[in-house]
Amino acid sequence: MGDLDSYSLDRALAALGEQLGFMGFSAHLVVIGGSGLLMLGIPRGVTRDVDVVALEHNGALLPAEPLPEEIAQAAKLVARDFGLPENWLNHGPAGLLKQGLPDGFAERLQSREYGPALRVSFASRIDQIFFKLYAWADRRESRDFNDLQQLEPTETELHQAAAWARTHNMPGPFDKALAQALADFGVDDLGRDA
Repeated sequence: MGDLDSYSLDRALAALGEQLGFMGFSAHLVVIGGSGLLMLGIPRGVTRDVDVVALEHNGALLPAEPLPEEIAQAAKLVARDFGLPENWLNHGPAGLLKQGLPDGFAERLQSREYGPALRVSFASRIDQIFFKLYAWADRRESRDFNDLQQLEPTETELHQAAAWARTHNMPGPFDKALAQALADFGVDDLGRDA
């Protein structure tokens, strides 16, 4: 299989929930990135992985790094059964939790149940705009630009996203990259003092 569309992603997460249930373990994953866009119905095509930014427990967001052994083991079994890369479920963006997620992030999450053992909460559209602008400015990968286009951000949303992105970097080269990222969408940079 390799790549995941919304249907195969849903099936893989259901299988993950099944495996966790067999182990007697339950989990609540908080997901951002391409898989989150697919589950929000944003046109994207496919994704290669599921980016877990945090784990939720009793109303608190906790670090996803490292993923609990039970989740990692269940994910390996799903990878084997579905022909996915071994790291299809990963904690790549977990550092964002330490740096600080956008205000109100947890309240805007959109959740789905995958059986009694797994709940997955996906970042909202506005939070995805924040993350995708940050990624586009930081790494300049076309998939981030395309995702941001599909989210159809307003000028106000891009300014809000830029203000948040600046909280994750010191003044300097990132400011120039962020100004260029905004210009790519026809939006003027308001700078750090906005």
